[in-house]
Amino acid sequence: METYTLTTAGADLVYDVRGPLPTADGHPPLFLIGHPMDASGFAALAARFPDRTVVTYDPRGLGRSSRADGRVDYTPEILADDVHAVITKLGAGPVEMFASSGGAVTALALVARHPDDVTTLVAHEPPLITITPDGPAAVRARAGVRDAYEKRGWGAGMAAFVAMTSWEGEFTDAYFAQPAPDPAAFGMPAEDDGSRDDPLLSDRSWAVSDHRPDVDAINAAPTRVVIAVGEESRAVQTGRTSEAAAELLGQRVTVFPSHHGGFLDGEFGYPGKPDEFAARLREVLDAS
Repeated sequence: METYTLTTAGADLVYDVRGPLPTADGHPPLFLIGHPMDASGFAALAARFPDRTVVTYDPRGLGRSSRADGRVDYTPEILADDVHAVITKLGAGPVEMFASSGGAVTALALVARHPDDVTTLVAHEPPLITITPDGPAAVRARAGVRDAYEKRGWGAGMAAFVAMTSWEGEFTDAYFAQPAPDPAAFGMPAEDDGSRDDPLLSDRSWAVSDHRPDVDAINAAPTRVVIAVGEESRAVQTGRTSEAAAELLGQRVTVFPSHHGGFLDGEFGYPGKPDEFAARLREVLDAS
């Protein structure tokens, strides 16, 4: 693996390339992106594509990448332009892309803004909360996570986030009537470390989950777009947002093994099924 830094007007973007460029197998590079997860979250998935040239990167202001634009928020448009800059720097033509969570939102914006960058996009569980039928309630639930984080710190915020993302079905009065979850019940610290800059728990990434894809631009692009969902996620928020995104684009979701982090080993907690997940991804990419 070789690691590089691309300096742009607003950021120093660190990215990794596993394998040769130009590629040795005739396939485009396989670019794996997430948000707010950085490249470290894709180690298990990348390892299961030893025959491919795999590219990962850290979004600006996360992991090894710094930012110099004077901002602390994240927008899909800025993130998409960063990915475009890395793809351009690779100089290997358009890429195939697997994009997870907020990275899937970035990728949809990338296809709309830079339609020649990606041949096939597998957008896995984009958290586009405003496009579901209960969008206003989902926005309220998201604000509850931010409020818990602001008032009581990381453990309380993360416990609220887990409660929100594991809730099945629409956010009803029953959801909002629940008592605040106990961080200890999730193995999280109850003490407040004083930080309030977490991109997942604060409002810094709200523009990502508020994003509404440019359907006309995406459908006009030459990119084959696949909206994917984990088989264990169908009833929870990111499963429902995936269904809604697929419907918006005039397609049906493509089901993958496991859950929202189905491509992960156990290094980040709840493990997925990375072998089965990688096999499914390879199957979907090869179908193009």
